[in-house]
Amino acid sequence: MEKNEPLVIAASYFWSDALNAFLFEHGPMTPTLADVLMLTDLDISSSDTPFDYLIKPSHRLETKGIGGWKGYISKNMRTGTISEREHTAFLMMWLEKHFFCGRAVGPSSNAQALAEALSLGSAAPLGSIY
Repeated sequence: MEKNEPLVIAASYFWSDALNAFLFEHGPMTPTLADVLMLTDLDISSSDTPFDYLIKPSHRLETKGIGGWKGYISKNMRTGTISEREHTAFLMMWLEKHFFCGRAVGPSSNAQALAEALSLGSAAPLGSIY
């Protein structure tokens, strides 16, 4: 199934960042994994390999004492071609802020192994739709 761009745009109108839910007149609604598949075409059904994410990350990305998200971005942002390290840093920030909804004041390294796997093109399922 391919990503439905007009549906994503229409759905984003009803999205609440504060509640992480869609707000309709009849009340809030959280998306299911089937909804995620339909809206974004993200992988939700490949084999689960959680032990792959227990490996030690290959990049050292500073997360403490750098001035929150602004410091994290300026420390990891480069000009020119995007390196694997920079891609991992971006994915780590995106996962922390928008997927796992971590603390808002600054980064943590909780999602670094997952971010590295995603930057290398590994499939990371979100769960089963059954």
